[in-house]
Amino acid sequence: MATKRALKTAARPLIPATPRISHTSLQCRAISAYGYEQAKALVFDSYGEPKDKLRLHGHSISPAHSNKVTIRFLASPINPADINQLQGVYPSKPTFTTDLGTPNPIAVGGNEGVAEVISAGSGVKTLAKGDWVIMRAPGFGTWRTHAQTTEEHLLKIEDKSGINAIQAGTVSINPCTAYRMLKDFATLKEGDWFIQNGANSGVGRAAIQLGKLWGFKSINVIRARPEGSDALKQELQDLGADVVVTDEELQDRTFSERVKEWTNGGREKIRLGLNCVGGKPVNAMAKVLASEGHLVTYGAMSKQPVQLPTGLLIFKNIHFDGFWVSKWSERNYEDKKNTVKHVLDLTREGKFKDIPVQEVKWEWETKQDGLVDAVQGTLEGYRKGKGVFIFGKT
Repeated sequence: MATKRALKTAARPLIPATPRISHTSLQCRAISAYGYEQAKALVFDSYGEPKDKLRLHGHSISPAHSNKVTIRFLASPINPADINQLQGVYPSKPTFTTDLGTPNPIAVGGNEGVAEVISAGSGVKTLAKGDWVIMRAPGFGTWRTHAQTTEEHLLKIEDKSGINAIQAGTVSINPCTAYRMLKDFATLKEGDWFIQNGANSGVGRAAIQLGKLWGFKSINVIRARPEGSDALKQELQDLGADVVVTDEELQDRTFSERVKEWTNGGREKIRLGLNCVGGKPVNAMAKVLASEGHLVTYGAMSKQPVQLPTGLLIFKNIHFDGFWVSKWSERNYEDKKNTVKHVLDLTREGKFKDIPVQEVKWEWETKQDGLVDAVQGTLEGYRKGKGVFIFGKT
């Protein structure tokens, strides 16, 4: 009897023990057996408004193997371009896929962010557990707790000391845009001027600071608002802006005369204009540029076209350029890597200040409505700062 019982027991298949999960840990996060990560993402299956299309989707991620890297997001901003992409009006399109366990293809929102490597397969050469990474190109989908990808889609933050997740997670779009526009179009020398609209945006604030560090002077245009214009002007001047005016002041017929006063009777040249608004006010900016100056358009917040004045083209040979940091990043990997490194070095040295942000906490228990409202809120009214998803230990 004993021998038969022993043989019967030995013949049973071995079944892995189910991990014991306490009630407390279940409240924080669901955990799968066998090393699977549980993830959540803000996704959409068709284009439209955030409040109508975004939903919170949960899924599992298998253990990293071969050339796969599993990452945990730390911070992901909510940029206007992210919403334009969700609406289907942005040139860069997201990737719709069924890889996240849905019967129909879905895409994950967000293009920018910083994540931590939590595991890497044996074939991964350049990344290891604990590294911080940002996305090499747009369309990755950063509004999620975790993701699995391959290393060619990621850019390693070589030195994560002395910076926080928000600084790393917001470096690759706005600061890089400002940096490259100041460097790659007009040949500015110390004492030269540039003029920009959208000066209180992330790009505008970066341009003010970088320009000041490099010895450039700036005229900065903001939208007139019912209250708070004077406080905002002072805030930008504290960052290094030489002159701050409203869009109403820009279009006043005395503006050109005021510019002469600021530029030492016109002897100091305005060689560069940066435009993210569009419409007729851009002409007022272009008119104060020196001959052979460049007006670079990188956005169209007003959704109005830029009209090219014939006289400026013929008699002053003003150059009207465009810049899209996403396309630049795809073509200039090493330059992007070096630009990111330089901005983060300046941040560590206290020479480059963070943009104002509104932190949106994303814990495992966070509900869909709160996350969607944070995205939708970017479209509505004035905000105290850029919305940034801050992920807990999900």
